[in-house]
Amino acid sequence: MNGSWPAELADGDVLLRPIKLRDQRAWREVNRRNREWLRPWEATVPPAPPGHLAQRPTYRQMVRHLRSEAHAGRMLPFVIEYQGRLAGQLTVAGITWGSMCSAHVGYWVDEAVAGRGVMPTAVALATDHCFRHVGLHRIEVCIRPENGPSRRVVEKLGFREEGLRPRYLHIDGGWRDHMVFALTAEEVPEGLLTRWHQARRDTPRDTPKK
Repeated sequence: MNGSWPAELADGDVLLRPIKLRDQRAWREVNRRNREWLRPWEATVPPAPPGHLAQRPTYRQMVRHLRSEAHAGRMLPFVIEYQGRLAGQLTVAGITWGSMCSAHVGYWVDEAVAGRGVMPTAVALATDHCFRHVGLHRIEVCIRPENGPSRRVVEKLGFREEGLRPRYLHIDGGWRDHMVFALTAEEVPEGLLTRWHQARRDTPRDTPKK
């Protein structure tokens, strides 16, 4: 992953950059405002075995873990900025080499900017970076079937639906089914961002939420 981290990726008003400890105040403020919007889709800690404590990490613990994983070549943790303000988070995780060369992408966005193309742009930027600079072959996104906004992101970008993974992740207090969507590098030789721009030119723009 030489040269792939840290990286800043930008397109118009959307910027992906490495998450930092000094983002704590803005990150907490966005999360506080979006607590109910994000709660049904947030990862949770399953009940711990007897004698073990299950605790969510603090912000500082989270960032240190993410950056340590990034420097070890296993993860690319970004915050999303929109028009210069922190508006979400995107993480390329589970980076696997050898005969697989694959990773999965997780993300969330501020409800205040949902519907403006921010998240499809962010996913397209990250996917192109993984294919062109990191050297990965496959990108996967796993989404709860009930999560309409996230499903629309991958549908707009042309990810293939590959099927259901029963009780795949612990989300909102329980083990939840997830749909699998994926792309390989050969499917987007022109780049996913180019495909996304073309799709936006060919269809009416999203209507920003008020």
